[in-house]
Amino acid sequence: MTTYQVDGWTALGDPTRRAIFERLADRPQAVGELASGFPVTRPAVSQHLKVLKDAGLVVDRRDGNRRIYHADPEGVAALRSQLDRFWSQALATFKEVVEQDNEEEVA
Repeated sequence: MTTYQVDGWTALGDPTRRAIFERLADRPQAVGELASGFPVTRPAVSQHLKVLKDAGLVVDRRDGNRRIYHADPEGVAALRSQLDRFWSQALATFKEVVEQDNEEEVA
C-alpha cells in the first residue's frame, strides 16, 4: 500500500476531518467518543485521525487500552505561521499596488 505525507491544509480540506479536528480543539477525546458524533464508522474516524496525525495536527496518548487524541499546539502554530506569512505578503502587495496607483494619479 502506498502512503503519502499530507500537509495540514490538505488534511483540513476534508469536511469530516475538519470537524474532527474542531472537536479535538475543544477537548481531548478517544476514537469511540469521536465516532459517536459522526455519521461515519469508527474505522473511518481512525483513518481520518491518522491523516491528521501524519499532518502534524493531532497527537495521541495511551490511556489503558484506548488512545486519547488532542490537537497538537505545534501543528496549529505552524498553520498559523503560514497564514501570518501569507497575510503579511498579501498586505504588502496591496500596499504597493495602492501606492503605485496614487503615484500614477498624482503624475
